[in-house]
Amino acid sequence: MEKQPRLIFCTCPDRECADKLANALVDERLAACVNILPGIRSVYRWEGKRETASETLLLVKTHHRAYPALERRILELHPYELPEIIAVPVENGLPAYLDWISDI
Repeated sequence: MEKQPRLIFCTCPDRECADKLANALVDERLAACVNILPGIRSVYRWEGKRETASETLLLVKTHHRAYPALERRILELHPYELPEIIAVPVENGLPAYLDWISDI
């Protein structure tokens, strides 16, 4: 079977939101693992103005089969009007780790 893992980037407004999302994604078997990286600073344009915010970044490891349900779940739980959900294919990695991701 071809391995098709994905790394998803998703920013959250705070640690509470990040924990809620990470726990739901892992508990619901939509992600094999979620890393929570606190303390990032985001600079972005929203509704014509430059904004800055302190955020928490999620690095979500999943498989391409789980992505549609994972995206829907993030949209259901996330407080942002337009949450960051960016999926990047993982082309290489430790084969045993990639197999583990595929087993979700």
